[in-house]
Amino acid sequence: MNPKHILIIKLSSIGDVIHALPVSAAIKDTDPEAKITWVVEPPSEPLLRLDPCVDEILLFPKKEFRTLKGFFTHFGPMRRALQRHHYDAVLDLQGLFKSAALAYLAPAPRGQKYGMCDMREGSGCIARPVIGPHAHGHIIERYLDVARAIGCDAPVRFPLDIPAHIEEQARARLTQAGVPVGRPYLALIVGANWANKRWPETHIARLADWAYERGILPVLTGGGPVDEQRAARIAAEMDIPPIDLVSKTTLPQLAAVLQGAVAAVGGDTGPCHLAAALGTPTLMLMGPTDANRNGPWHGNAIEADHPCKGCWQRACPKSLDCLAAIGVEEVEEKLMGILR
Repeated sequence: MNPKHILIIKLSSIGDVIHALPVSAAIKDTDPEAKITWVVEPPSEPLLRLDPCVDEILLFPKKEFRTLKGFFTHFGPMRRALQRHHYDAVLDLQGLFKSAALAYLAPAPRGQKYGMCDMREGSGCIARPVIGPHAHGHIIERYLDVARAIGCDAPVRFPLDIPAHIEEQARARLTQAGVPVGRPYLALIVGANWANKRWPETHIARLADWAYERGILPVLTGGGPVDEQRAARIAAEMDIPPIDLVSKTTLPQLAAVLQGAVAAVGGDTGPCHLAAALGTPTLMLMGPTDANRNGPWHGNAIEADHPCKGCWQRACPKSLDCLAAIGVEEVEEKLMGILR
């Protein structure tokens, strides 16, 4: 088909939304006149504002839908927003009940609602699962298989455009924190949603000290109370306090900070995938998730040497500190190769 108006449903998380960005690029690269509407949850909206391929963003207020009052308050406006247009195709890249409900409400021709290969919670009854050639490959290719089903095939491209004023704001944040203009810095992403995706604080502190020894400023990045507490404990273990930007940037400003780094190191988490998407040399440390499916598209990965790696468990049933198996020396050696 010749796409005209495509609805993409990819609600969360930030890392998953980043993985889906090449779908918007594939659609526009195939048909520059196509219009893309994207439904997303509020935390990821600022990221989509950096994607010039997305013409319209619809916010899905998931938290408000959790109560009966919130459901009745927001259902009507959400339905009306979806039904303002008639879509030529609907792509459900979330594959859950909540996304299936949105796909159901969106007007589209019969048979033109598509989903990814591993649809769950009954979502495959609304959007037809696309079992493409990459059904067992990287998640980005799995999403692109859905775009290929509507005739949109293009090389992987992350359409991220950081405005100049955001870059200036990020530069000001760095300067205020102690990073002079022109001084190389290493972005250390301290947190992740799953506890077993986080590299131990002592390891991060040692790597930060190693960066200082080489004239590279270690910059801690992240957001939220858990990351703030981790950053404080990391700083307490270091010989020289690091540059701490945790919770001190917006998501677009964080993108600009990551883009300017000589390299980024972190677990399987949104900011690390963002760094890789922006072309920053990225080293991802992985354990419970599989690098073949979730590793950085542009970047490197080190997997914990456990027979159970890639278990996809949020909490280790063996009570292991999963990423502690990845030694500081191994990361330093890998980084030296990247920095050369």
